[in-house]
Amino acid sequence: MHNSLSLRTVNVTRYIQPLREGGSLPALAEADDDFKYVLKFKGAGHGVKALIAELLGGEIARALGLRVPELVFANLDEAFGRTEGDEEIQDLLKGSRGLNLGLHFLSGSITFDPVVTKVDAKLASQIVWLDAFIQNIDRTFKNTNMLMWNKQLWLIDHGACLYFHHSWSTWKTHAAGPFALIKDHVLLPQAALLEETNSTFTKLLTEEKLRNIVTLIPDEWLHWQGTMETPESIKEVYLQFLLIRLAYSAMFTKEAQNAREILI
Repeated sequence: MHNSLSLRTVNVTRYIQPLREGGSLPALAEADDDFKYVLKFKGAGHGVKALIAELLGGEIARALGLRVPELVFANLDEAFGRTEGDEEIQDLLKGSRGLNLGLHFLSGSITFDPVVTKVDAKLASQIVWLDAFIQNIDRTFKNTNMLMWNKQLWLIDHGACLYFHHSWSTWKTHAAGPFALIKDHVLLPQAALLEETNSTFTKLLTEEKLRNIVTLIPDEWLHWQGTMETPESIKEVYLQFLLIRLAYSAMFTKEAQNAREILI
């Protein structure tokens, strides 16, 4: 089966500045295609797992028709960052040689503010459903992880989703389990169409689509310490997690609806 889904690979040419919002120390950088990217490094705190979450979360959102800046594989070569004065950053770059993940930089975008921007019920429901599905703990009032760009809402930062992979052996429990943290979702009050969204989105996310997305994970991100698993078997767990999760969509949809009723 041919996977028509692919990400471009760019070479990072210039480190511009660290973006100190997250604990992962992302950076603004420029690549050889002359575009700027927000770079997520595999040498950062949660390593490749945060990049895998970013990749899968972002591409699932895109498959559902939500707006996500283009994701690219960003290659860091040996010499890159040697001139960097900050020791912490130099270490990070040294530990991140090879493929990292870049998110197209939306120049002039502003952080989504729920007080200023009202989101309609359909879009709010779609985003809440997505985050319940991928167990994204990071779209709260404190940290909305959404941008307004050209008057449209864009989703960024999915590095904290799929957190089951930090306790790998219990993935099945997580897949079929509830996601109580949906109660803190910034768009939950507006999400009045969760039932309809569930019915549309479960049809959109076919097994083939999810498999194509999981196949994007580079093998070089899948040589994990402390496991004998092959890149293939790790990818298979991600796919099975998503398929089981999908099978339990009525449960997490109901949970989000209940949390919303308490709120409003």
